[in-house]
Amino acid sequence: MDGRFAFVRGRAEFIDSYHLKVKLLSGGEEEIEGKTFMISTGSEINYTNLEGLAETGFLDSDTALDSDRYPRSLVILGGGAIALEFAHFYNALGLEVTILQRSPQVLKEADQDIAEALVEAFRKRGMKVNCGTKLKRVGRTAKGKSVWYEQDGEERVVEAEEIFYALGRKPAVAGLGLKKAGVEMDRQNAVIVNEELQTSQPHIFAGGDVTGLYEIVHIATKQGEIAAQNAKRLLEGKSGVKMDYRLQMFAMFPEPQVAVVGITEREAAAEGREVRVAKHCFSDHGKSIVRGEVEGFVKLIVDAKSGEIVGGAVVGPEASELIHEIAVAMHFHSTAADLASVPHYHPTLSEIWTYPAEELALVNARSR
Repeated sequence: MDGRFAFVRGRAEFIDSYHLKVKLLSGGEEEIEGKTFMISTGSEINYTNLEGLAETGFLDSDTALDSDRYPRSLVILGGGAIALEFAHFYNALGLEVTILQRSPQVLKEADQDIAEALVEAFRKRGMKVNCGTKLKRVGRTAKGKSVWYEQDGEERVVEAEEIFYALGRKPAVAGLGLKKAGVEMDRQNAVIVNEELQTSQPHIFAGGDVTGLYEIVHIATKQGEIAAQNAKRLLEGKSGVKMDYRLQMFAMFPEPQVAVVGITEREAAAEGREVRVAKHCFSDHGKSIVRGEVEGFVKLIVDAKSGEIVGGAVVGPEASELIHEIAVAMHFHSTAADLASVPHYHPTLSEIWTYPAEELALVNARSR
């Protein structure tokens, strides 16, 4: 026992919805009975059946940082956060980097202006970024490793010393015996949960990457907290509390950084939600110019009727820090006018938010 709980190391599998069989790391097996359970097994790399990939060999996020040498050139398969962060990492070390993204843009869930600003910055640094590709096969050639792909109806090939695989992850559910427990999954094998983090078995909860929802650490942490609260409330005969994804944040750490919070323009359009948007470029901001970091912009998104801030985004210096100002404003349901009225010290990066906030506050005032 450790404190108020027993800590058991091993591989667990449901026997039924109230019992686990655990193969202990120390040897032997143990059966565990529970009134409630929490599934939080994370995710694992989702390997595709790309012809020649396994035979040719590749790096991925699990193996790259353990490598004892760096290749001279690299082809990165994928255009998500992991792909782009490693692209920047290798480019900063002086490697020749080529990115092959299957979707029409990198960061496929992001607004187009965010993706375009990042790609522009990457290309200025000498990286090659190819979107809208269809990967065909992989093989070894005299110059190293090659990836054949189709783009704009034409088959092409790129050669490099090494390949980096970053084509996504999948929920780590193999061997858990979820069918025996009656826990339902979707087509991607993600555990289906409701707003209270309950699975199809109300006493079994799930959180984190295994649910396929957002796959971000701070959200997984919050899901764990809510699930634990609701497990306790369930045993007490009380109704549960709901998970609030309104303040979902995302940040990634290439150069320039990218961060978003709340709803995107793309999501607002899909929901038929009327919003207003204002942006301000770092190239027109004093502190950014002094720092010599003028790539990118900040973007503020507000509800068209109320002026309440519903989203924000940053491509540029300290994006992962700057986005928290908008997260705090959204937590208190602030409007653009509220944000514009807050004094910001000069010269700072943070004061850049006052420009789109003032613009939107003025537009909202005129529309009343």
